[in-house]
Amino acid sequence: MKAISEENRNKIISLLDKGLSSYQIAIQLGVSCTTVKRVRNNTRPDAPKNQGGRPAKLSTTDKRHLARIATLGKNKTAVKLAYELKNTIKVDVSADTVRRALKETGMKAICKKKKPKLQPRHIRQRYEFALRHQYWTKDDWKRVIFSDETKINRLGSDGRQWIWKKTDDNRLTDRDIQGTVKFGGGSLMMWGCMTAKGVGFACWIDGNMDAAIYKDILDDYLLQTIDFYKLDTNSIIFQQDNDPKHTSCIARKWFDDNDIEVLEWPSQSPDLSPIEHLWQYLKNKLSEYETEPSGFLELWERVEVEWDKIAEDICINLIESMPRRIAAVIKAKGGYTKY
Repeated sequence: MKAISEENRNKIISLLDKGLSSYQIAIQLGVSCTTVKRVRNNTRPDAPKNQGGRPAKLSTTDKRHLARIATLGKNKTAVKLAYELKNTIKVDVSADTVRRALKETGMKAICKKKKPKLQPRHIRQRYEFALRHQYWTKDDWKRVIFSDETKINRLGSDGRQWIWKKTDDNRLTDRDIQGTVKFGGGSLMMWGCMTAKGVGFACWIDGNMDAAIYKDILDDYLLQTIDFYKLDTNSIIFQQDNDPKHTSCIARKWFDDNDIEVLEWPSQSPDLSPIEHLWQYLKNKLSEYETEPSGFLELWERVEVEWDKIAEDICINLIESMPRRIAAVIKAKGGYTKY
């Protein structure tokens, strides 16, 4: 093996210190890559080595730009972001490259949550409502009777169902399938309410509900709930959303005649109502049944059983979340919250 001159050796060391690769030094000095590597190993064993591979198409600045545009606007999929990069900074990359770059910046893809669309007037109403009630205590909220309607599907398609199985088991059996039928097998509507002492009387709404039917529900089921828990109508506050049936002249007159105060409620605000989580709890319990109900009568029987099982502490815990919900709306300036 022919020894290199001391001059070339010093040049190699100098170029290594400047960060050049073995290949670049060999070309520049007219020596072999093996010679450069030998000098590196003997004199600069800790010098950074070229990892090889194709140079990255996106620089650190490009990745920051990508993360910035990914957080602006709507529906910024990886494909659309790649197209936007090509048009703005003239960098042609694949959607996979975009995904990897975004992950490197600490971002991740998530599924959009479905929530009622908030218009500026809704945001303003929500923010004003939260400011008016920001100093209400848990005991203040326990005076409120929360009410709502919900739809319950007969074939349990109200949510995803999960099972456990081995990772190498790729078979599809009956337990792996959540069966569906055309039109979902139908559904029933129910009205219910929740107090700090427990759930109220629930009602199966047979057919379409109008203002007159809603008045009958208040007469039969809300008053029964108030009597059952021995609540004072002068101290309770009734909550309902702004469905036209709830705010009709018939309903307003009924509340006046019965001396029941109605909580002024902002539109498009199911995240503020704890009874929404009570509905989900009920539907989760219904999904635990091994067999599907044979019809709506059996479904309603199950609803009544599970509704009556709901403990008082579940209602209390949900109602006591109200100060946190109010705080979340204030923090969001009336916008969307996690609830």
